[in-house]
Amino acid sequence: MNDDPERAARGASVPADAGGVGAVHKAVIASAMGNCIEWFDFGVFSAGVMTAIIGTKFFPEGAAGSASLRSFALIAAAFLARPFGGLFFGPLGDKLGRKRVLATTIILMSGSTFVIGILPDYATIGIAAPLALLAVRLVQGFSTGGEYGGAATVIAEYAPTHRRGFFGSFLEFGTLTGYILGAGLVFVMDLALSDSAMHSWGWRIPFLIALPLGLVGLYVRTRIEDTPAFQQLEAQGKKAQSPLKETLQHYWRTIVMLIGIVFLLNVADYTLLTFMPSYLVDFIKMDDETAQLITIGVEAAMMVVILPLGHLSDLIGRKPLLLTAAVGYILLGWPAFALMQTRNDLGVLAGYAIVGGLLVLMLAVIGATFPAMFPTRVRYGAFAIGYNISTSLFGGTAAVLVGSLIDVTGSNYVPAYYLMLAALVALAPIIMIPETAGVPIERVGNERAPEPAGSGAG
Repeated sequence: MNDDPERAARGASVPADAGGVGAVHKAVIASAMGNCIEWFDFGVFSAGVMTAIIGTKFFPEGAAGSASLRSFALIAAAFLARPFGGLFFGPLGDKLGRKRVLATTIILMSGSTFVIGILPDYATIGIAAPLALLAVRLVQGFSTGGEYGGAATVIAEYAPTHRRGFFGSFLEFGTLTGYILGAGLVFVMDLALSDSAMHSWGWRIPFLIALPLGLVGLYVRTRIEDTPAFQQLEAQGKKAQSPLKETLQHYWRTIVMLIGIVFLLNVADYTLLTFMPSYLVDFIKMDDETAQLITIGVEAAMMVVILPLGHLSDLIGRKPLLLTAAVGYILLGWPAFALMQTRNDLGVLAGYAIVGGLLVLMLAVIGATFPAMFPTRVRYGAFAIGYNISTSLFGGTAAVLVGSLIDVTGSNYVPAYYLMLAALVALAPIIMIPETAGVPIERVGNERAPEPAGSGAG
């Protein structure tokens, strides 16, 4: 509670758009930095050459499954901890504030990635090597469970109402930046070093770089104030006293809808960003360099269009872009992977671009859409819980599930079928959620939220 009545009275009248341009820009940078670091790790860990190295360095010779599948299993295992991170950090962010929690998660994430770079391998410590790597990945998954919901919440609560889509798209701009930095660094090192040097010590360098990146992110995050919407709630004495209980009791239906939408988002996201580089090498039989170039090229193109798409969502709403993506995957998922089966570089690029183009329609708007599904009192926690349950079930498992099914069935179209299924599941909640473009963030997520300005949506 605020002990200063005069300050409380002032705070109670602060609108969510009162952060100022400079404060908004700092909040966007601070939030996007965390996503950048998270996906820097994925860019490094999922690069074709790196999955092969990790799968051989940390496991005994002759271990079950291919080296790539062993690496993907480690990625999937880390996601088991994400819902617990969401349950722990999310309600904590609603109770203590967004800033404190996000300062903790960014240093835990970057520190975990750094530790991977100094872990001894199987030849040195035997079975303790994969167990230690698994433990580090679980810590990373736990901290990541509190990261994304908080970062999206900070941007949504700082951004001006009619630019929330534009500023929200910077969150996933950070995702793409981090992924390209990680994958690009592995690509350059693989070209610059001999195979023996890369397998001996070179693979460690990208992981070590995560710590200084995290320290920069921590510095930026400690230089921002908590969000205007949270400060207003705090000044009015309206913070949830038991955020987790209130979230699960009153907002479980909305959480279920969020899980359904995130099902498609994560199947597309993790298939494209973690599985596809190895898919192109192991199943399409492309060389590592070409596969990495195609991956990085499509990601770079997505970076070019994501901010304009975020701005477009401020003009026409979030739902048209989400619906286009879902319907697009249903209709174009199979043709996209059919193009890749031509094993022609241009055909592979075209198919990959279709999958990436539909994904970026979602990435551009989720930073503004998901936080606006819940009121300020429980926004961080409700978002973190729903998002991370879905991500744990369908995101982290995507690569190992799809890869295993391809091995079992012999069909390279398994990723297409999984995308089409996820899109069908996501259609209903996308249609059901209200359009919140143009609605002030402090007034969304409630039972009687107002209609968007200039819109007939309810």
